[in-house]
Amino acid sequence: MSLSKPWRDLDREAVRDAPNRYALYELGDDERNTVGFGTGILRDELKEALAYGGSATLHAAGDESAAGDETRVRWALAESADHAERLRSEHVDPNGGDVEGE
Repeated sequence: MSLSKPWRDLDREAVRDAPNRYALYELGDDERNTVGFGTGILRDELKEALAYGGSATLHAAGDESAAGDETRVRWALAESADHAERLRSEHVDPNGGDVEGE
């Protein structure tokens, strides 16, 4: 299930504006399809995604061939790494896909 937040362009401005806090984040493509979900310190994760096209903590959603097509991002802040992982488990199934198959 996708986050109920508006998409932002994944660019330097998004990285600059991202809080330096734990978060669950969702990366999307140009058509606003979910590419995957990740957790971690948001600013660091977005820097990595912008620089390298994805992140080490990214859980692919559906078609893994879309990895590297990340042009959009949205996030939900968390209080801790454990909280971010709980948020992820609410949105992503254990097989790495979208909970509701979107």
